[in-house]
Amino acid sequence: MERPLKIIVEKHSDGYVAYPLGLKGVVVGQGDSYEQVLADVKSAIRFHIETFGRDALSGDEEVIEAFVAEAGIGL
Repeated sequence: MERPLKIIVEKHSDGYVAYPLGLKGVVVGQGDSYEQVLADVKSAIRFHIETFGRDALSGDEEVIEAFVAEAGIGL
């Protein structure tokens, strides 16, 4: 059974970084292109679940929607 996961993909000057929402623990993928980072993070997710079991999934609730917000923080 396949469970859909939301994946955040960030584009940086030196490549891409991606991480899934709805997993316990840290899972990160990286790559030089959008396609590479998605392949890498999917591989990392599979490894994470094989290592920690289905308990690595955050319960039965999936993330319905994800938002990106920007806020200024005075330093």
